[in-house]
Amino acid sequence: MNTTRTTTIRPGLATRAPGTEHERGDAMTAVLDIHELHRTFGSGHTAVTALDEVTLSVARGELVAIMGPSGCGKSTLLTLAGGLDEPTRGRVLVEGHDLAEQRADARAELRRRTIGYVFQELNLLPGLTAAENVSLPLELDRMRLREARRAAHAVLEEVGLTEHADRFPEDLSGGEQQRVAIARALVGDRRLLLADEPTGALDSVAGEGVLRLLRRACDERGAACVLVTHDAAQAAWADRIVFLRDGRVVDHAGAATVSLGGGR
Repeated sequence: MNTTRTTTIRPGLATRAPGTEHERGDAMTAVLDIHELHRTFGSGHTAVTALDEVTLSVARGELVAIMGPSGCGKSTLLTLAGGLDEPTRGRVLVEGHDLAEQRADARAELRRRTIGYVFQELNLLPGLTAAENVSLPLELDRMRLREARRAAHAVLEEVGLTEHADRFPEDLSGGEQQRVAIARALVGDRRLLLADEPTGALDSVAGEGVLRLLRRACDERGAACVLVTHDAAQAAWADRIVFLRDGRVVDHAGAATVSLGGGR
C-alpha cells in the first residue's frame, strides 16, 4: 500500500520556476563546486567506497539538502566539501579555489574565513561564554579582541541571543546552544555553511528555529548552505534536494514537494 504523502514548502519562501534550481547551481556564482569526487577508505579487498563520482554545485544564496540512508556518504561529502579530508580523486573548489592545490596553511585560512560548520555535536568550549565561543574564530584569525567581540555580539543578535551572550554553554538550552553554533559559523561573513544533521538532538520547535536561521542566512546574507538530513520535512526548507545512495547521486528534486515516508 502506498502511504506516501507530501509536505509543501513554507509560505513566504521564494519558489523558482522548474529547472532554475539546477541552472543556479551551475552558474558562475557557485560558491561550492564539486567535480567527480571519489573517496575510498582502505585498499585491496577491504577497500570501501564512500563516494563515487559525485558532482555538485551550490550557488550563492542557495540551500541544498543532501538526503539518503545511513552510510550513503552524506557526511563524507560534507567533510570533503569543507576541506577536512582529501578525496581519493576529483576536485573541490570553494569560491574558485581548488582545495587540493592549496598549501596546508592557505587551506586552513580559507576554512577559517570562508567556511562555517554546524554539526550535531556542537563543539562549544564549556569554559567560554556564548560571545567568546562565537568570537574565537576571529581572534584566531588575528582580529583585534574588541572588533571580534563586537562582531560576535552582532551575529548573536541576528540569532536572537543578545541577552545570552555572557552565559556559558551549560546555562543554555539545546536549541540555544545550537544557535550559538550557528552564530559561530556565520561570524566573519562566511560564504559557505556546512550543516550535518544540525537538529538531530533538538525537539521539533528548536529544530525548526535552527532551520529558519539557515534559510535566513541564505536569503539575507547570500550564503551558500549544504544541509545533510534524514528528515524530509527539514529538506523542504531547501531550494534543491540531492539524493545519495551507495556513494552516488541517484536523484535530485526541487523542494516544493518532498516525499514523507511510505513505500512504493
